[in-house]
Amino acid sequence: MTQSSAVKDPAAGTPDDVEWIDVKVHSVCFEGVNVVSLRLEADDGTALPHFSPGAHIDLDLGNDLVRQYSLCGSPLEPTWRIAVLRERQSRGGSERAHRLSCGDRVRVRGPRNHFPLEDAAEYLFIAGGIGVTPILPMLREAETRGVPWSLHYGGRTRGSMAFADEIAGYGDKVHLYPQDEVGLLNLTWILGEPREGVGVYCCGPEGLLTAIESETESWPHGALHTERFSPAEPVGPRVGDTPFEVECQMSGVTVTVADDETILEAVERVGGVIVSSSCREGTCGTCEATVLDGVPEHRDSVLTDDEREAGDVIMTCVSRSCTSRLVLDL
Repeated sequence: MTQSSAVKDPAAGTPDDVEWIDVKVHSVCFEGVNVVSLRLEADDGTALPHFSPGAHIDLDLGNDLVRQYSLCGSPLEPTWRIAVLRERQSRGGSERAHRLSCGDRVRVRGPRNHFPLEDAAEYLFIAGGIGVTPILPMLREAETRGVPWSLHYGGRTRGSMAFADEIAGYGDKVHLYPQDEVGLLNLTWILGEPREGVGVYCCGPEGLLTAIESETESWPHGALHTERFSPAEPVGPRVGDTPFEVECQMSGVTVTVADDETILEAVERVGGVIVSSSCREGTCGTCEATVLDGVPEHRDSVLTDDEREAGDVIMTCVSRSCTSRLVLDL
């Protein structure tokens, strides 16, 4: 596999060191069909924490609605910018975010980064739809580093492609592919022959990510870096799942995880253990815990192949255990 073996970004954050921050909406901008950007500023007027390209935050929309959004502004600014696509089959989050107005107050948590921009001799960015958002700060960073790059950005229609006008300023480094005009992204042509030193960064719908993983099988190890907004595979109990024991070493709590529940659900059931969580489908990394003993069975869409093989962290909202007992640093 060619998925990145990324070293954790210093600005990634961990469940234990990230606090909720009170912010207010400074501005709301229309960026494309069904897409708005929200610029957030600290309620107390201070600068929001620095972030690195690829980072995301949790946005608390009230009534137990917490959603993750990529930071798509400049890391040099004291405010944060996110973009929200109104989903056709929204569970409520995108609809509520689209109803926010200037001056509205919300809470945010982060930033975290499981999609950092690593050093490379050349960058090839590929985005589908709203997947362009974590790529935007990467373009600025690549420019700052003076590293050659190109962006191939696909969307259903030209009008639905958020930030198309903004990135047009990069000239012929940017290639737009409205599907109704030119069809789907031709990944074989875009990628070309496998080559050393190229960092391939891709974010978008699952079909695009599955396709690019297939297309880059023969590329050098670590060339491909992806981020998912939805699970790579269905979450929930599977046939053959069996109970196992989890010892939370810091808390002194031991719990049996049933065959039809997750580690996160089990520790919440017994109480006495603090675990931050958000997406509960293995995509955001909020619930990550350090593994002190035992072998985790990874079912998340966050960790790279190398991180899975190392087995020293686990996403407690979806993953299970290959051994009868796990010891976690919780």
